[in-house]
Amino acid sequence: MATVSKLLLLLLCSYYALIARAGEHSSYITGSVKTEAVCFETKASPSSSGGGTVTLHHRHGPCSLAPTKATPTMEEILLSDQLRASNIQRKLTAATNGTGDAQKLEATLPTSLGTALETLQYVINISIGTPAVTQTMMIDTGSDVSWVHCKPCSPCHSQVDPIFDPSMSSTYSALSCSSAACAQLGSDSSGGCSSSQCQYIVRYLDGSNTTGTYGSDTLTLGPNVITGFQFGCSRAGTGFDDEKTAGLMGLGGDVQSLVSQTAGTFGRAFSYCLPPPQSPAGFLTLGAASGGNFTTTRMFRSSRVPTFYLVLLQAIRVGGRQINVEPSVFAAGSVMDSGTIITRLPPRAYAALSSAFRAGMTQYRRARPVGILDTCYDFGSLTTVRIPTVELVFDGGAVVDLDLDGIMILGRCLAFAPSDGASSVGIIGNVQQRTFEVLYDVSRGTMGFRAGAC
Repeated sequence: MATVSKLLLLLLCSYYALIARAGEHSSYITGSVKTEAVCFETKASPSSSGGGTVTLHHRHGPCSLAPTKATPTMEEILLSDQLRASNIQRKLTAATNGTGDAQKLEATLPTSLGTALETLQYVINISIGTPAVTQTMMIDTGSDVSWVHCKPCSPCHSQVDPIFDPSMSSTYSALSCSSAACAQLGSDSSGGCSSSQCQYIVRYLDGSNTTGTYGSDTLTLGPNVITGFQFGCSRAGTGFDDEKTAGLMGLGGDVQSLVSQTAGTFGRAFSYCLPPPQSPAGFLTLGAASGGNFTTTRMFRSSRVPTFYLVLLQAIRVGGRQINVEPSVFAAGSVMDSGTIITRLPPRAYAALSSAFRAGMTQYRRARPVGILDTCYDFGSLTTVRIPTVELVFDGGAVVDLDLDGIMILGRCLAFAPSDGASSVGIIGNVQQRTFEVLYDVSRGTMGFRAGAC
């Protein structure tokens, strides 16, 4: 992995403050907010020393490997996040025929459907080709097809790494239109055939897209070398002008993803720790091993939309007390997603959560909503604020006591929102996952959580 630059970067986390846990409530210290931070070595600690581990950074954090030209506004971030959440919910609702019945979500291994979504917030360094060329990639558990910008290109994409030139790699091979890998792209990702070479296309809800040749080459993850890794070589695209990354690495559950392609080497388990924006780095581990430090729950899969990994919420506790929502409200399941920012709950569950949270915050002045965030506060010149704890209770009794970064966003708003319309499909976003090692053990059909990992 390339050495991370020691530049001072403006933080998206200027919204955040120094935090500490205090008994039943979280203490939020509003003073001494730093607008700059120095990138330093991570103290993140993967639970597994085996497998392949690479450092993971927040896209807008102090150690960002590929900062955008300008940090987006929170309104822009939330709008993009809403598009992504709506697309996930639409796909799963259609797959279950709108029944909202979690029992129809099958605990099966991936089959053959690919999709690509947006709002990808975390990045890693990998290398592709022979000789190896370092590439900074966004990661996403809601996508399967991986791709990088390639030469020839006119105009070429502006990125922090050299643009990959497949003609300079002795191990690159374009896949033929008759190959099994080309057929596995399916209708969502197939770009047809050009000069007997397989073409792919990835379309985004905001109108952006990428298309090019689907090929294979050597992939290097730290000390681990993977031969014949299949990915898209992007020749054209729109909507990526402000990005500095080289492309996207899909961690979804379908056959095209990094996880599926490396299962023969690392097995069907991986984990990551997503750091909050003010922290330097987390990690992504392929071949992660479950252990006694994880609290676990069942993982559900949809045979019709195998990209997604789902879990089943049973209850939510605020300040140690369970909100008044029966478990059946959560019966459609919730997607565990690294790319969605704000957790979406079924409308009834969100209303109960918001009500309970407001009851624990009556001593503070309410503020105007920010986009989809409707439970916000004006702390004024206060230096210390006490925030009720929020715990997610999953199927089987697994309890995840959220870090304060998983409760509040912008330093003043509850980091949850209701699902669209009557949709009962939930999404556990990356804000709620931050600082936990989240384990996806696909072979065993379990999801695990280990607190304080980064």
